[in-house]
Order: sequence, then structure tokens, then C-alpha cells
Amino acid sequence: MTRIGVTGHSNLTRPSVPLVTDALREAVEEMRAELAGRAGGVDLTGVTCLAPGADQLFARVVLELGGRVEVVLPAKDYRASLDPARRAEFDELVAAAAEVRVLPFARSGRPAYQAAGDEVVSSVQGVVAVWDGQPGGRPGSTAGVVARARERGVPVRVVWPSGARRDG
Repeated sequence: MTRIGVTGHSNLTRPSVPLVTDALREAVEEMRAELAGRAGGVDLTGVTCLAPGADQLFARVVLELGGRVEVVLPAKDYRASLDPARRAEFDELVAAAAEVRVLPFARSGRPAYQAAGDEVVSSVQGVVAVWDGQPGGRPGSTAGVVARARERGVPVRVVWPSGARRDG
């Protein structure tokens, strides 16, 4: 089974969504092909925290490609911590997941996000990062997860298509 994780920005602009989705599809297909020999097959599992933005786009791409999705939720209150306008999409993707694990944090926050990123990295053979390359000074940031994966020798494929932007 080929296991690919994701990290990425949650604040993608609306025009960036189709650009990032196409780039994710290409990156997942390429990484799947590269890892299939090492993983012993072509089955695909995507591992994600299902944060808005990159994580949810990744989950949709994995499902579209016939893969299964495993969710690592950072904390027990993660759904409640989301903007109410974003909960329907989150609920839809949780319902489509093959497995959902909740880390033992009561509250969402940087320690929980860092632990969730570590959990994703430790359970996959490769990581796709929807990342603009900017340093992230906070634990659990996209840059931090990329650094952790590289420290552990997990291959990382950075996706940031031309024209992609972040809000704020």
C-alpha cells in the first residue's frame, strides 16, 4: 500500500483552488508511481488532518483517484474549532474516510497541530506539501512539517503552482 501524507496552507485564495487541485493530482499520481515499488503495490492511502484548504483538496484528489483517506485529527475539539461555514465540507470528508484517529489533546492549538503533523509524517512513505516556501515560525506550520519530514528522510514533493496565492 502506498501511503502519502499532506501538509499545506489552509488559507488558499478561491482562484488558487483549481490550480492547487490540478497540481496535487499530478503530484499524488507521480509520487504514487515512484513509491509503488517500495510499498509493494499501487493501492493508495492519503493521510491528512483535513484542515481547510490544502488538506481537504488533497483528500478529494485521493478519493477521486480511487484511494482511501485516513484522517488524523489534532484534538477532540477540532471540528468545533473550525469556522462554522467550513464544517459541512469537513463532515463530508470525515464521512468518506476509511479511518479517523483523534490525538489525545482536548483542545486544538499549536501543540496539537505539531503532534498531528508528526503523526502524519511518521505514518507515510512520502509527503506532498502545498507550500509557498515561506518559513513558518510556529509549531505545526507547513514549513515545520516539511522540515520534520526531511529530517526523517521522508520524500517531500512541494506543490505551489504559478498563480497560487494565500489570503492574508
